Amino acid sequence: MREATPIDAIAEEYTRAVVDLSPMTATSLGVPGRDHLLDDLSPAGTQAGVDLVRATLAKLDAATPVDATDEVTLAAMRDRLGLELESAEAGDHRRQLNNLASPLQALRDVFDLMPTDTAEQWANIAGRLGAIPAALDGHVETLREGIATRNTPAIRQVELGIAEATGLADAEASFFTAFAAGARPDGSAPDGGLADDLARGAASAREAYGRLAAFLRDELAPVARPEDAAGREFYQRMSRQFIGATIDLDETYEWGVEELARVTAEQEALAREIAGPGASVADAVAALDGDPARQLHGTDALKAWMQETSDAAIAALDGVHFDIPEPLHRLECMIAPTQNGAIYYTGPTDDFSRPGRMWWSVPQGVTGFTTWREKTTVYHEGVPGHHLQVGQAVHNAAELNWWRRQLCWLSGHGEGWALYAERLMEEFGFLTEPGDRFGMLDSQRLRATRVVLDLGVHLGKPAFDRYGGGTWDADKAWQLMKDNVNMDDGFLRFELNRYLGWPGQAPSYKVGQRIWEQIRADAAAAAQARGEEFSLKDFHTRALNLGSLPLDVLRDALVG
Repeated sequence: MREATPIDAIAEEYTRAVVDLSPMTATSLGVPGRDHLLDDLSPAGTQAGVDLVRATLAKLDAATPVDATDEVTLAAMRDRLGLELESAEAGDHRRQLNNLASPLQALRDVFDLMPTDTAEQWANIAGRLGAIPAALDGHVETLREGIATRNTPAIRQVELGIAEATGLADAEASFFTAFAAGARPDGSAPDGGLADDLARGAASAREAYGRLAAFLRDELAPVARPEDAAGREFYQRMSRQFIGATIDLDETYEWGVEELARVTAEQEALAREIAGPGASVADAVAALDGDPARQLHGTDALKAWMQETSDAAIAALDGVHFDIPEPLHRLECMIAPTQNGAIYYTGPTDDFSRPGRMWWSVPQGVTGFTTWREKTTVYHEGVPGHHLQVGQAVHNAAELNWWRRQLCWLSGHGEGWALYAERLMEEFGFLTEPGDRFGMLDSQRLRATRVVLDLGVHLGKPAFDRYGGGTWDADKAWQLMKDNVNMDDGFLRFELNRYLGWPGQAPSYKVGQRIWEQIRADAAAAAQARGEEFSLKDFHTRALNLGSLPLDVLRDALVG
């Protein structure tokens, strides 16, 4: 077992301090004792985080690595904390509002991760509900700083925020109303005192979201940026945040255009195999959707199929392509309490008492599902995707400090691995059935579309002639989505709004996959140059044991 080093101690101290500053992070990591609290989202709260980052960077500058693990930790922390400081100094937090990943959603979403078995746990929930007004007031204070410095979100995102906050403020439709009313500690209704506390907490949360909606409507909307485009400087910073590498944005856009064409051609060829000569992608979709053997009815059937598919993948891959630790054999497939259509993964706690979970947020009214679309999704979220990736790092506690195991996460690394894992399952022979492979290509085509759309809109790149030329904007991006993404219009619109309001995140999946594939190829070439046989299984083990890293740091660790 590796002995902890002074750099490990700095990382552990920093993580403990983050947990103290951010009760929501504590809940995410499964650290007890703070579940009744919420983060300070005010400028003072941001400054406390900045002060911690500066102090930690100073300690890292004075530290000397003693082994290769230390060298990776040092490089990764300098990258992540340095960029966090750069972002704070640029005031990026002052424009933090979008339709998926901003404080507006985070303050609601944290309740999904809270335990709900006992009266004590529901008392924590009541306390956290009551803390929402102060947290939202802090967020408003930060957004007002953005107004004062002319650093505001786009009007589209403000309008979406108004609608979402208004819904959370509605006494009958609010999530908080139903959540509090559904409390069943120890399997029965709460006593009068706890029930009253929950009702008061839900009411205060609704009222706070009502005030947020009024602020967004009356103060922020009139001065919000009219354009969706984030601009090159902000976009480059966000790209580095999500990928952990500095990429050539213009070259990446051109690669995205080529990759979209390549995946499209591959899918069109498979469509003819599925639906006959001359068949289009739409014809193949219709044929697959109409196959009763590929249909699931109801969320219970969906959940059972997800679990069965996930369990089968773990059993088949373990000992053959991966050595999967025993705690990772447990992956819980869940139907999320929200209804926004998202599919996502939450990692296990350090002791695996809360296992890794795959969540499906099924939109209201959706009762039918098709397996051809979603088998690759199970591989993406489960094994060999996020569950293996995240769980392997958590399991490697003997080598990785707490920050490396749990706090360092980049979507370019994580989502890039999960997309790489989809193609890996094809390589391993798990997607030989044409419908399942068609679904994987559908997923890959979506991610390639995102590269073109996201870089195109936010950098003002020239739009395709078939969409009227000029530069990319929301309307042209919508047509690009309609032509390339097989989703219903409601979910498609949600996704487009997400890309417009969260610059750099969506391309990190496909760009991350590209970098993972490049690192694998470079590692194989390096082994060959040394006269060694390249083992894919060993490469994956080495990579996953490192945990989530900035992709430039990962490349250096695996290739040198």
